[in-house]
Amino acid sequence: MIETPYLLFLGDAPDQLAAKVAQGIKDWRPENAVGQYRMDGCKADLGLQDMDLLAAKAAGAKTLVIGVANRGGVISPEWKKVLVMALEEGFDLASGLHNLLREEPDLVAVAEATGRALHDVRVPEVEYPIANGVKRTGKRCLAVGTDCSIGKMYTALAMDAEMRSRGMKSTFRATGQTGILITGDGVPLDAVIADFMAGSVEWLTPDNDEDHWDMIEGQGSLFHVSFSGVTMALVHGGQPDALILCHEPTRTHMRGLPGYALPTLEDLRDTALPLARVANPACQVVGISVNTQNLADDDARAYLAKLEADMGLPATDPFRYGAGKLVDALAAI
Repeated sequence: MIETPYLLFLGDAPDQLAAKVAQGIKDWRPENAVGQYRMDGCKADLGLQDMDLLAAKAAGAKTLVIGVANRGGVISPEWKKVLVMALEEGFDLASGLHNLLREEPDLVAVAEATGRALHDVRVPEVEYPIANGVKRTGKRCLAVGTDCSIGKMYTALAMDAEMRSRGMKSTFRATGQTGILITGDGVPLDAVIADFMAGSVEWLTPDNDEDHWDMIEGQGSLFHVSFSGVTMALVHGGQPDALILCHEPTRTHMRGLPGYALPTLEDLRDTALPLARVANPACQVVGISVNTQNLADDDARAYLAKLEADMGLPATDPFRYGAGKLVDALAAI
């Protein structure tokens, strides 16, 4: 178990989105976020108190969590200095990067010398099966996006919270590092061997009560040439009964791919639904989740209203305005 609360390490994150792991913990488990540690040049800010290691230790922090998700998931030499100091000050370390803590000899040596723990949450700990496509009982909802880092996890978490507040049966199923750090459980899907990815999603969402919903954390995008494979595993392994389309309307290109424009929501609907119906012919697109953080309130509401008129689906920003519309759509299935 990873000890809480956390000091959230933002390092030298180049923008707010690069700190999405820390942002997710702060937004969904604020009781676990003691403060933030930012290095020179950091352009992300969670609005938490900036702390050095000694101040965070005095405030009760137990684990330094690497809250940055950089391209390639690597630990830089500049970060390494802070991580070593954190171990020496009595912190455990937790990370969801592809660059594993346990594969860094100097970190392993210091952890052993100080009796501290290294937690790599992006390491599969189960021998997952190959997917068999057999229909499972219960219901499943998957968020799919026009791009990466667009609000798919927030959508599933917000819907899960709304459903449970209504007394509905719902479980958030984490498939990435942030979701696992928030909930303490899940499948690190992009670290699973490709042949077993869809099977791991089947394992994560087993037979359940007929009125129970698994809210599956989405990953990647079918349109993102770097990360479409992990999305495809969710679409088929999840066998969703419902899809939520996710979008961020102010982006000018795909995250990390300046040569690729975002698809339209119509493109996403018309691509994702036929693929989902391969595994579940009854799948439906039931709503649209829009990340409106970069829009003023009036502009956001106007955009959502136009989407509803144009596409005939309920549209909302579930983090900003609540997930009620999307949950209503699920309840109607």
